[in-house]
Amino acid sequence: MNDNSSSGALAAFTGVTILISLLIMVAVIVFSIIIYWKIFSKAGYSGALGLLMFVPIANLVVLCILAFGEWPIYRELNQLRQMVAGRYAQNPQNPQYPQYPQG
Repeated sequence: MNDNSSSGALAAFTGVTILISLLIMVAVIVFSIIIYWKIFSKAGYSGALGLLMFVPIANLVVLCILAFGEWPIYRELNQLRQMVAGRYAQNPQNPQYPQYPQG
C-alpha cells in the first residue's frame, strides 16, 4: 500500500510541475509577442511582423531587415522635415540670428 501512495504522490507532483511549466511557457510566449509587436510598431512596420520572430529562418531575415533597412517611421520623418524646410525656405518669417534678451 505504501508503494501505491508514493507513486500517486509522484504522479501528482509531476502533473503539477508540468502544469506550472506550461503556464510559465505560455506567459513567456505572450510577453515575447507583445514585446516584438511593440518594437515593430514603433519602427513603423506592421506589428504582426513580430510573429515572424517565432519562425526559425524568417526570424533572421526579419531581424536583418529591422537592423539594416530604412524604417518607415524615419522615411516619414525625413519627408516631413523636407516639407517644413521647403516651407520656411520660401517664406522666411523668422530671423536667421538668435534672439537674446537685452538686459
